[in-house]
Amino acid sequence: MAHAIRITGGNKVDLGAIDPKGDKKLARSDGEARFDELAEELGEIQELLYAAGSSGVLVVLQGLDTSGKDGTIRHVFRDANPQGTRIVSFKVPTPQERGHDFLWRIHQQAPERGMLTVFNRSHYEDVLVARVHELVPEATWRARYDHILNFERLLADNDTMVLKFYLHISNAEQEERLLAREHDVEKAWKLSSADWVERRSWDRYIEAFEDAIARCATDHAPWFVVPADRKWYRNLAVAEALVETLRPSVPAWLEALRHRGEAELAAIRSTRRETQGAGNRG
Repeated sequence: MAHAIRITGGNKVDLGAIDPKGDKKLARSDGEARFDELAEELGEIQELLYAAGSSGVLVVLQGLDTSGKDGTIRHVFRDANPQGTRIVSFKVPTPQERGHDFLWRIHQQAPERGMLTVFNRSHYEDVLVARVHELVPEATWRARYDHILNFERLLADNDTMVLKFYLHISNAEQEERLLAREHDVEKAWKLSSADWVERRSWDRYIEAFEDAIARCATDHAPWFVVPADRKWYRNLAVAEALVETLRPSVPAWLEALRHRGEAELAAIRSTRRETQGAGNRG
């Protein structure tokens, strides 16, 4: 069974109807064993992606505070080669970035062919935070849905696979995680009073996420809602969705690499014959 809920648009999204704990019937030991297999396979797929150099992959991670974006990156991509993987975290826009359109800073970080890029937060902040905190007029953030759709269509037309994940935690789980940070000296650096302030806008954020997911989920850039109250389940769901989406491209990448290898071998043999011929003439 698919552990992440794939959404391709057209229908209203009701996050309240999706259990943040996922399938309670799955034993943790079984889930973690399956995740180990998937993480290893994802590493192998990423290596082929990098070697073939014909496609790019963009992974977008979004979620409320403490939903586990950093942990997802650390665990799911543990077997990926850093040479072909890039993590980009988007913070509050700088003055220079605010002087451009909202996608300017995003487009510069889009993956080139052969690269797997992970966005920790993304262009969706401009229809989430900007909406919840009324940083721009409603007409402005509503217009951005179409800009996002066109941007992701452009990426897809340029051979970039786009996968977007909403890490879905419950209100109670978020509170528990925030309180746990206060009692863990090793995680105290994550503390911020702003996290508690943001909790006051929980319902408004959920509404904004529901609209963004429904409005911007497409076949070429789907959203996945990931039950994230249980971290091991979250990791399994994200890894599974990535592998199952990327796996169909593997035969084409292998075929391209085979042809490239044959061409290189032919060139090496030709060069060797020429070198040997020159040596004999000498």
